[in-house]
Amino acid sequence: MLKKRENRKRILLVDDDGPATLTLNMLLQTRGYAVNVAHSGKEALESISTSTDLILLDLILPDQEGFEICRKLKEDQTTRHIPIIMLSGNIFSKDVIEALYLGADDYLTKPFEYEELVARMEAVMRRASLFQDNLMSCGEEAIICEIRQIIDEELIVPFFQPIFLLNPLKVYALETLCRPKTDSLLSNPELLFKAAIQFGSYEDLEILSWKKALEQAAPHLTDEKLFLNCNPYLIQCQKFQTVKDLFDQSSVKVDNVVLEITERSAITNFKIFYEQLNNYREYGFKFAVDDVGGGYASLESIVTTRPEVIKIDRHIVSDLGNDNLKISIVKFIVAFCKENKIFSIAEGIESKSDLEIIKGLGVDAAQGYYLHKPTSRIDFEEMIKYARI
Repeated sequence: MLKKRENRKRILLVDDDGPATLTLNMLLQTRGYAVNVAHSGKEALESISTSTDLILLDLILPDQEGFEICRKLKEDQTTRHIPIIMLSGNIFSKDVIEALYLGADDYLTKPFEYEELVARMEAVMRRASLFQDNLMSCGEEAIICEIRQIIDEELIVPFFQPIFLLNPLKVYALETLCRPKTDSLLSNPELLFKAAIQFGSYEDLEILSWKKALEQAAPHLTDEKLFLNCNPYLIQCQKFQTVKDLFDQSSVKVDNVVLEITERSAITNFKIFYEQLNNYREYGFKFAVDDVGGGYASLESIVTTRPEVIKIDRHIVSDLGNDNLKISIVKFIVAFCKENKIFSIAEGIESKSDLEIIKGLGVDAAQGYYLHKPTSRIDFEEMIKYARI
């Protein structure tokens, strides 16, 4: 007999009142989970609490689609941290894409193996709890104060990773990676930006990061591009005038700046996002989509964002010489880019053999630790020298 576990993980199962729901409920309880079942979208919204560890959300509900429930939960500051796995009998890629864009952490097609479901549940809960545990161990008030201190005192150091044009070999662009000057948990840039989003300071932090990058890069740039990471929150928050003022005061040419859209699942209002995106593009910004080849979201983003640059996912690029399927994928992406006049970049180059293969396949540019690691010092001659070793 299974022993009752302390602090059981709390699952909200949102599904119709069919026999499959009953079976899944029983199986999860025998695994030691505390399961609460909601049979409609309305019931789910009434049942959710901040102590819920995971939501299993069916796409088809009696009163509304699971997509709508997912959107509402991710827009609510009190529930957006709760991971969601969408369950559906639909195998169409557009459903997967929409679920991921709305913020779902995973998507599982019926029928599925229960062992696979449990493995996916544990994986998404592990990722969510790691971030929350790290934050809570420091104390919410202390974290908010430190984020404000980082912003007010401009405690951000920009690092730059060169992107190399392959024929001929030269520095095509610098991708900016900002790191905070602190010895606390927030010294991890990923945790800092996630905390800033959670506590409402993301836009100020990102604009500060861009400001510091522009200040350091401006004296060195001529025709080289500058890549800046950009979470959709910044575009949606309608701070375009603030961004415009920042670049109006800089000597960096806006038409040489590429905004690399990250965390595409953060887009909560597509209409506002694309309206604002057009404002940025009309001002002169270019756009890049990263991780192409690594999932549905990047493909959908290409269709809707119409980027000038595509970055091929590092997992596709890695170890190309031993995988003909990966080579075929890269060939397809390169052909697509050439046909649509899109600049292609291979990410994550970590060996000479991968570099030689992507050059032979016609990729325009590349970046990765084999070519050059991120650095706070901009020296194009040194970067070229290192890349030729």
